[in-house]
Amino acid sequence: MRSLAQARRILIVDDSSTSRMITRRCFEIAASDSLTFHEACDGAQALSMLHEHEVDLIVTDINMPKMDGMTFVWKVKMNPRLESTPILVLSSMKNERMQSGLVGLGIAGFIQKPISPAKLADLVGDPS
Repeated sequence: MRSLAQARRILIVDDSSTSRMITRRCFEIAASDSLTFHEACDGAQALSMLHEHEVDLIVTDINMPKMDGMTFVWKVKMNPRLESTPILVLSSMKNERMQSGLVGLGIAGFIQKPISPAKLADLVGDPS
């Protein structure tokens, strides 16, 4: 699996443009290097973007229209080209069964909303 600390190309998947902006800003604050971001409003759009752009990290919400985060994570992990891409799940849901299912699919981590640069730095670790 690729290192989270070395992720420079990040796909943020969330149906809320405000949440995507906050997530992006937290990464910018927590990172010491420049980052490239791609954004999608649901899992279906994110899968389409992954055919066009290679990313080092995916950050996804769970509750989204068209394709929810659980389905999206499953589809990424079942794709041989994408399966090693680390996925962070960012959600306001406090459902331990769901979190266990996501861990079973191979996510790299789970962050409870609201996100902060400190929470992100704790999970991702020092890039040096």
